[in-house]
Amino acid sequence: MRHEYYQFDKEALLKNPKMPLYCKADNAEVFKEMAEQMVEEIKLHNEKGEKTVFICPVGPVGQYPYFVDMVNSQGISLKNVWFINMDEYLDDDKNWVPMDHPLSFRGFMERTVYTKINPDLVMPVEQRVFPDPKNISYIPELIEKLGGVDIAFGGIGINGHVAFNEADPSMTNEEFLAQKTRVLKISPETRTANAIGDFGGALEDMPHYCVTIGIYEISHARKIRLGCFRNWHRAVVRRTGYGEATAAFPVSLLQNHPDITLTFTEYVAALED
Repeated sequence: MRHEYYQFDKEALLKNPKMPLYCKADNAEVFKEMAEQMVEEIKLHNEKGEKTVFICPVGPVGQYPYFVDMVNSQGISLKNVWFINMDEYLDDDKNWVPMDHPLSFRGFMERTVYTKINPDLVMPVEQRVFPDPKNISYIPELIEKLGGVDIAFGGIGINGHVAFNEADPSMTNEEFLAQKTRVLKISPETRTANAIGDFGGALEDMPHYCVTIGIYEISHARKIRLGCFRNWHRAVVRRTGYGEATAAFPVSLLQNHPDITLTFTEYVAALED
């Protein structure tokens, strides 16, 4: 069966989606907006003497250089900010891959974000959180203790996953949305797409396992901000905006979130190069 929405041009795509869709000129505009949203939220909370809690991805990552520059140039304190990263790759023994592994999200955040921020501004190490395969209850408990997540940022995988919440058509929507932080096996589709996008196509060396924050934690964030920019995001964005809500395409289960947006590029909005 062919789905009409995959052939929607930009006008049709933006006409009547099931969640708010926004189109920006290019990758830089998408990433700048995400960084600005991060900074705006932090400033607002800092002014009130409140903490800021983000769920953060490593993919997309283009927002971080802009964010680092804004923090340093504007002298924005992150001392009351919590970054809860979405996920991390695991080795075959289901331990974190080493930080020096080229795919390590922990290594990426350390090299690209935390060590680039003025030490007088950066948050304490204990506020830079990753899901731990040895302590999977920590993040759900931490989020509850902190009073919830202000914004969950993220991208969308080729099978609709947000973080590594892989599609599972055997589950009801309610069952899927109840899933919290956990260890799981990465699907063949995700391993292939990530190998192409992030690892030069080295599929045989791609990790088979991951630890991920749950769709439960993401769906309960006060705001969700998603960004898409890859060539295969053309189909992903169209299904997200117009497909049925199903555990077979997890991001579709967020369509009814009260404050969610999906921003993408003109390239993604186009049907061909």
